[in-house]
Amino acid sequence: MSSKGNGFSLIEVMVSLVILVIGLIGIFNLHIVAKQGSFESFQQTQASYYANDIVNRMRMNPSELSNYEGTYNGGTSAPTKACDVAIGVNSICTNVETRLWDIYQWEQSFKGENEKYSGESVGGLDSTTACIDITGRDVTVVMTWRGIRASTDGLSEGSAFAKSCGSSNDRRRALVINTAIL
Repeated sequence: MSSKGNGFSLIEVMVSLVILVIGLIGIFNLHIVAKQGSFESFQQTQASYYANDIVNRMRMNPSELSNYEGTYNGGTSAPTKACDVAIGVNSICTNVETRLWDIYQWEQSFKGENEKYSGESVGGLDSTTACIDITGRDVTVVMTWRGIRASTDGLSEGSAFAKSCGSSNDRRRALVINTAIL
């Protein structure tokens, strides 16, 4: 009787270890999914910030509103005149110069040039394309970027203008803002 009892407790320990390992693997996978979801949410928040940033810049320069229209991917070169509004800057710019500076600063922001680590841009969104459509005083800003995991195309249900912004694929994420600037 004693020889059968010794082997039985060893089997119980091995079964409980297998159950424990399976549970830990599940918790680890849940942690990975939560981190990915958190990062996707952070990207959505950044896209919202960048879209609202350009809308506010357009509100401050309404005479140039129609000239903000276009597709942007971070390739605009620096304008000849910087129109910063920082404390101590005494630069007076025309509306055209202000628009050029706004677009340049906005593109640098969503491209991630404002945050660097070891000379590498670490801020902004991945593979960003931004599109602005202006009809009268109605403004549509579309921000598209590449997400970290495959899902459905972020604009599969969007308008024709929104669908034309960025490359259509299963990792495209999008944010569309419609507003009026009076």
